[in-house]
Amino acid sequence: MSIVREFKEFAVRGNVIDMAVGVVVGSAFGKIVSSIVSDVIMPPIGVLLGGVNFSDLAFTIKEAAEGAPAVVIAYGKFVQTIIDFTIIAFAIFVVVRLINSLKKKAEAAPAPPSNQEVLLAEIRDLLQKQAQ
Repeated sequence: MSIVREFKEFAVRGNVIDMAVGVVVGSAFGKIVSSIVSDVIMPPIGVLLGGVNFSDLAFTIKEAAEGAPAVVIAYGKFVQTIIDFTIIAFAIFVVVRLINSLKKKAEAAPAPPSNQEVLLAEIRDLLQKQAQ
């Protein structure tokens, strides 16, 4: 099999396309959640904490000197990233929980018995009555 044909079969498989769509949608979802966190959730938290902006929180180890930049531990960015992760994880949890509940509802409704099953059940019931 030629490499081109093998690659073509690989690239057009449903799994690869599904994964690509998932990556694109996940990327867009990440941008939405990041915007919600930074533009909607964090400003009120900053106001409640007295105007603190987490991204600006840092601990300076060594001040800038003679053209060398300062050595800084930017723990505020780390805190912001943890908050972003927590919100994204919770949003994904809610979506997965919703999908699972929809699946359970679909599985919970059994299909009605076929005509053959109904007739066989009637025959069984008649035979049981005759045996009594």
